[in-house]
Amino acid sequence: MKERLSEKWRTFRQWQQKPYEVAPLSEVHHKCATCGTEYQGNYCPRCGQSSKIGRYSFKNAFLLFLDVWGLGNRGMFRTLRDLILRPGYMIRDYLSGMQMAYFPPFKLFFLLTALSLVVEGGINLKGKNYFEEARIVMNNYLEEAKAESVTAEEKEADKTVREYSNKFLTLQQRFPNISTLAFLVIMSGFLYIFFRRSPAIPGLRYSEFLVSQVYITDMFSIYNIVLEFLCFNINLNYITFLLPLIPLKQMSGFPWWKVIVFTLLAGMMLFIPFFIIGIISMFVIVH
Repeated sequence: MKERLSEKWRTFRQWQQKPYEVAPLSEVHHKCATCGTEYQGNYCPRCGQSSKIGRYSFKNAFLLFLDVWGLGNRGMFRTLRDLILRPGYMIRDYLSGMQMAYFPPFKLFFLLTALSLVVEGGINLKGKNYFEEARIVMNNYLEEAKAESVTAEEKEADKTVREYSNKFLTLQQRFPNISTLAFLVIMSGFLYIFFRRSPAIPGLRYSEFLVSQVYITDMFSIYNIVLEFLCFNINLNYITFLLPLIPLKQMSGFPWWKVIVFTLLAGMMLFIPFFIIGIISMFVIVH
């Protein structure tokens, strides 16, 4: 039993590290049903129609529907699978030039953000509205702080904090893409300081590293969407914050201890400016 599991694990590891292989060209001669061109291969050289498209079927209709929305082309489902099972190796393949095999990172980012808003807004197994729950928790916290306020100045400051908090939650709900992308640009800058000399990707550029962070965010979103749709205990969401370590390890080729130390150092560097901004904001609000 142990040997069988070890063999399956070795096979899985080999599959993880093996780049995607494009299907060989078909040697069968085809006649395109759209333009009548006779050709040999997988696609018509004149109009681009796939040789697999024949008479109408529900399968073909579904694939065409996905193509209309940009989901059926460039390996959407392959990208989702690889982001779950081999994220770092997939990102390394994409950065090396294998871009037609995978769905574009930014396009996937916006699609997953939209899906996340739908799930967090109440389209899940229990109909939970995560935004309202966050607002209630914030208001309860501010109510407790208000109860402890004594002077009129403190009460006015609490009122101002409540207003700013509600505005922040509203903006986060309406424009999640902007805040997430801004955080990505800043965080990837600090991470790049440590990962720019990755042994697996010589000469890694910041633009490449930023793309890798977008893909890692996509992977993070996939897990969060599943957990939020199933309405699992919210504490499980905190565990998902450890997931980015996996693609960073696979992509960079650094040992685990370096990946963990570098990520912690980048997080500490990121915390300092946010802490300063928070202190300044509180000082402005109070005064």
